[in-house]
Amino acid sequence: MKLVVGLGNPGRKYVGTRHNIGWDVLGEVARRHGTSKPKLRFRGEVVEANLGGLSALLLCPHTYMNRSGASVLAAGDFYKLNTEDVLVVCDDFNLPLTRLRVRAAGSAGGQNGLADVIRCLGTDQVARLRFGIGEPPPAWDAADFVLSKFKKAELPDVQFTLGRAADAVEVWARDGIKSCMNQFNQKTSEE
Repeated sequence: MKLVVGLGNPGRKYVGTRHNIGWDVLGEVARRHGTSKPKLRFRGEVVEANLGGLSALLLCPHTYMNRSGASVLAAGDFYKLNTEDVLVVCDDFNLPLTRLRVRAAGSAGGQNGLADVIRCLGTDQVARLRFGIGEPPPAWDAADFVLSKFKKAELPDVQFTLGRAADAVEVWARDGIKSCMNQFNQKTSEE
């Protein structure tokens, strides 16, 4: 069993925001590989999926971003998962727009939802797929920026990268973290 967690915030006002890109990635994975309808469990929404022949649970915590760890811990404990079977998908404003970065472990890098997951699991040895949402413009508060929606001109690139991020989740589940890092940490031709 694999657990893939998409970080975001519940509620209509957060739909389409930069901070909810983790939920958007899981939506694409569910569209491709979901084997159940969404259900409310573990203080979030879950969809069962088949990723490369492996059972997976796609979890979007409904605890709000900064409290995501409680939902992840509940699902992990229920299925008795090791941390190497968990992948967290989140936004990162320290990465250029649409840049993907996969890591096996490390700090939260300023991402509060990831920080809470690390705190609740008691280890930073949890894989993460970061989706670049671009840097806040000058004079913008970082919190306001991550809760803003993508500009119309950015949407085609964001949609394309959502597909690449879903591909990365599949590779992680099927081939492991190293293979995923090798394939998806490459800079794109536009960079």
